[in-house]
Amino acid sequence: MKIKDVIEVIEEWAPISYAEDFDNVGLLIGNPSTSFSKALITLDTIERVVDEAILKECNLIISFHPIIFSPLKKLTYENYVERTVIKAIENKISVYAIHTSLDNHKNGVNYKICEKLEIKNSEILIPKEENKSIGMGRIGNLTKSMTESKFLDFVKTKMKTKIIRHSKLLKKRIHKVAVLGGSGSFAVQNAIQKKADVFITSDLKYHNFYEANNKLLLLDIGHYESEQFTKNLIHDYLTKKFPNFGFILASTKTNPVNYF
Repeated sequence: MKIKDVIEVIEEWAPISYAEDFDNVGLLIGNPSTSFSKALITLDTIERVVDEAILKECNLIISFHPIIFSPLKKLTYENYVERTVIKAIENKISVYAIHTSLDNHKNGVNYKICEKLEIKNSEILIPKEENKSIGMGRIGNLTKSMTESKFLDFVKTKMKTKIIRHSKLLKKRIHKVAVLGGSGSFAVQNAIQKKADVFITSDLKYHNFYEANNKLLLLDIGHYESEQFTKNLIHDYLTKKFPNFGFILASTKTNPVNYF
């Protein structure tokens, strides 16, 4: 199969037009007319992921995050981006990135989070003006409300995280839940406007927690943790489309954040 064949299927599912203007999605390394034998699916493309692709004889990496985000002016092994790109090129491994094309998909990253957290009847948190069927985040309801402490334990278990940074507990029961995988500080006010009891996201800064303003509970569960199931989403979709082809879930841990 040629790379352009799987790209066609991916972009029918998550079109490049869905991506944010700042993003860099699509085929980042390689020739779309090249044939590939197996594809490795990962959240991030880093050197160790390229090593795994080499070991497993995959000549295509399908990544959620783009390894090339800012413009590259040189390739000198100076940083992890340059080293990863060089290693991929030297080993004739192509790299495709989906990122915000799937963030904005109605059944994408945030739908997967809702599925994991058993959030029902969810809708898009911030619909696009030009296309209300896509957009960032989702908001919906738990089948049964929980106390804040029970909900925190529930999120820890479901999202496989040992640490959650959060705003002040409000002694309210949690029923309406907003989620936004990855960096979501820009959506705090949207969650408040839609009367969410809690907003789950990541990369919140110190002053972002003040924005809760006693109106909802803010949870920062970690960037990697919020998006960790995205590679399963991509893998499951492509396996259904190509049941007899080799799509492999990367086993390399790509979370750069460690906890003591």
